[in-house]
Amino acid sequence: MRITDFVSKFGISPLPVPHAWYALPLRLIVGYGFMEHGYAKLARGPEAFIGILHAMGMPLADLFGWATIIIEVLGGLMILLGALVPIASLPMIAVLLVATFTVHLPYGFSSIKLMSFDASGAHFGQPGYETDMLYLAALLALCFGGAGPLSLDGWLSARRRQA
Repeated sequence: MRITDFVSKFGISPLPVPHAWYALPLRLIVGYGFMEHGYAKLARGPEAFIGILHAMGMPLADLFGWATIIIEVLGGLMILLGALVPIASLPMIAVLLVATFTVHLPYGFSSIKLMSFDASGAHFGQPGYETDMLYLAALLALCFGGAGPLSLDGWLSARRRQA
């Protein structure tokens, strides 16, 4: 294959794969990421996360703490499965926006702030809101473009078309 043929086929987007397949890597990382964040809160004990919310002065910290954990775990699973993506995305977007404005905004955009490096390894500063915005963009892309193949939404749509 000549270099010009290669570049014209694989160097210009979209790549020669079905368009809907864009959704699969987004669903996998966003779904897993949310589930991992929710699981971490459960593993450390929900009271630790709720205590942080109390320390921040969050009203109804117990309710919002548990709601956040449930949204992260169940919402992440729904995104991973491609199940009711627009519905699952709404509370997940709310969690992201609250995290952005209450925790990450004062630290700027960048999520990676290398402060120093020594014999014990790298030391990082507080993360900014970059990761929140990446998750938000991925959720919106899935809502606008669909959950793609190998998704419950795709299966339900195919069944509805057949009926």
